Amino acid sequence: MVRTCVICNKERAIIKRPKTRQQACRECFYYVFETEIHNTIIDSKLFNKGDKVAIAASGGKDSTVLAYVLKLLNERYQYEIELFLLSIDEGITGYRDDSLETVKRNQQQYDLPLKIVSYSELYGWNMDQIVKEVGLKNNCTFCGVFRRQALDRGAVMLEVDHIVTGHNADDIAETVLMNIMRGDIARLSRCTEIYLEGIRSIAIIGEAFELKKDVKLPIQGVCKRCGYMSSNEFCKACVLLEGLNRGLPKLGIGKTNKMLKKYGNMSEGMATIPKFMNKNSDSVGEQC
Repeated sequence: MVRTCVICNKERAIIKRPKTRQQACRECFYYVFETEIHNTIIDSKLFNKGDKVAIAASGGKDSTVLAYVLKLLNERYQYEIELFLLSIDEGITGYRDDSLETVKRNQQQYDLPLKIVSYSELYGWNMDQIVKEVGLKNNCTFCGVFRRQALDRGAVMLEVDHIVTGHNADDIAETVLMNIMRGDIARLSRCTEIYLEGIRSIAIIGEAFELKKDVKLPIQGVCKRCGYMSSNEFCKACVLLEGLNRGLPKLGIGKTNKMLKKYGNMSEGMATIPKFMNKNSDSVGEQC
């Protein structure tokens, strides 16, 4: 039996949306998908006219859809925001070099400015070099920390007001389940401790809460080496790089302060992170 689209009642339905259980044709699905994103942007007041917005572009389907939709909606509804593509080159041979070619094609297709920031440029190491030092077991720790900081630094270079990243519901569900199965329940609450996700308009919060008055959040400061935001004397990226330079790749894995006490203070000769200028400050962070 051929089912018709429940939205237009004309075309043949080709998809059943898991979110609403609606059976829709292709054009109606596109329209509803785009309209929901537009409504979220307007209702949550995510952007203001004249804002500069960096789209984290990996070359994957999520970031590609995000770039397409934001450009489309910006032109359709005249948000009057300035869009940029921001891509991170981790230096993974056979993986990132191929995906960067996709990002470059997206840049030409959508006619958006593209900024590529590499680990080698920021830290003096790429992921291929790091894997040779630490092996395959803990390389995701390095990559995740470096990528997050690289996105923030790239945003400062572009002088943008927002960074937007593309995710899907499966990614979020997999992250939750992975941390539960690993027994790492504490990791699930990290994003509620400080305001990290300025663009994410909806948060799923549990029904039960336990409030502890004797727990204090760390004081936010800056790293003494690179001037980057950190709640410790040295940021995670600097400690990881110091461990690589000293032949102690596990130095930055685990509690930073405990590892520094175990292996000693940071060396004075470390100079892998270039000087970093904050656009809102005249001060320059020291070299790492």
